[in-house]
Amino acid sequence: MDHVPLGNTGTFVTDLCFGTWRFGRETDDGVVEVDKRRAQDLLTAYADAGGNFIDTADVYGDGLSEQWIGDWLADRDRESFVLASKVYWPTRDDDPNGQGLSRKHIRRQIDLMLDRLGTEYLDLLYVHRWDDDTPARELMRTLDGLVRDGKVNHLGASTFEPNAWRIAQANEIARQEGYEPFTVAQPRYSLVTREVEYDYVDACAEYDVGMCPWSPLAGGFLTGKYDREEMPEGSRGAENETFADRYLTGANFDALEVVREVADEVGATPAQVSLAWLMHHEQVTAPIVGARTVDQLEENLGAAEVTLTDAQFDRLADAKASPSLV
Repeated sequence: MDHVPLGNTGTFVTDLCFGTWRFGRETDDGVVEVDKRRAQDLLTAYADAGGNFIDTADVYGDGLSEQWIGDWLADRDRESFVLASKVYWPTRDDDPNGQGLSRKHIRRQIDLMLDRLGTEYLDLLYVHRWDDDTPARELMRTLDGLVRDGKVNHLGASTFEPNAWRIAQANEIARQEGYEPFTVAQPRYSLVTREVEYDYVDACAEYDVGMCPWSPLAGGFLTGKYDREEMPEGSRGAENETFADRYLTGANFDALEVVREVADEVGATPAQVSLAWLMHHEQVTAPIVGARTVDQLEENLGAAEVTLTDAQFDRLADAKASPSLV
């Protein structure tokens, strides 16, 4: 993996970020998707491959993701890694101040997050969603205070799409008041999930905000395991109607055919080509990859070895139309 600037900051990260949202997560039938032992095996495999950029959130596994990362880091050099976490979702039942982006909630959560991670600071703090109940000026002042206190180095905005104007609003307030701005955004973006191309990507470019897309493989659709005629038994496509409606469309299967063609040309898997397309994107800092097994992770990390020509990049980009600006 190569090292690239984190947005417009002076911090360098590997160009594939490891996402840990499955750590400690229980499915509806009570099964833990990734337990602590497997989580630490995955972190070790990522680090052994040269990765240094780890993404988590205070609610992943009800805090277990951060805790397990912290336990793993205890035996390593914390300064060798760039840690990103997120705040917004409810963390205390029946407490109106235990959620959102109020100063009270953010300040409480940052101390809990740092304690679980076993570190004195976060490299990157995302706001996980926008909070209409908290004035934007209060939010940016609070976040700026965390940077000034040395608890956070940089700020990011996760899942604001399609509301690109929120990034503009926040960063204009930061500019006017001398606050730390958002320098990284985390939208849903992939070859078949293109809504951010309406105006979100342009807004990020205008405000010099790097993008670290989540779900870069469209929930597994771009791994190539789905077929027009038959769904893999037990897959999300077979069991989740929302997933099927979003991803298992004719236009997406047409795009997947192009992905497969390019994969054959470069000797890679569809997943690797899909990730490589984002890695070649001038506005993207690092796609966030997740995995249940080391084998899955190692396949995804192989995207770093894939080189696309300009023509191949454009063919992939044109495989599904961008949203109309009209």
